[in-house]
Amino acid sequence: LGKHDLDEMLSERDKLNDDIQAILDDATNAWGIKVANVEIKHVDIDESMVRAIARQAEAERNRRARIIDAEGEQQAAERLAEAAGILARTDGGLQLRYLSTLQNIGIDKNTTIVFPFPVDLMKGIGDMFGNNAKTG
Repeated sequence: LGKHDLDEMLSERDKLNDDIQAILDDATNAWGIKVANVEIKHVDIDESMVRAIARQAEAERNRRARIIDAEGEQQAAERLAEAAGILARTDGGLQLRYLSTLQNIGIDKNTTIVFPFPVDLMKGIGDMFGNNAKTG
């Protein structure tokens, strides 16, 4: 039994039975005894080993969950990048997105709403005030 790891003992009992059968045959053939059948019906595992197996299984579940989360994040990022590319290539696409965002902000019951202005509009306003200050 010491040649086999726990996973093998639990999953491949037929192979384990055959190995024990061969060992018994080697030991009993000299006396003319033949063991007809060997069958392991139950394997008792030490409590500390059960806890270690449970920790390993939980770690594996956590690993899989993190992989699934990461794959989901990657797919979402790819879709967002694709959508941003489509909006950038479409005439008026960014303006439509801007208006849609303003509409969504208006739906919420906020007491303060900040309206983001496009950078080029802010630059124009700044230039206008800067020019007036120079001329006035």
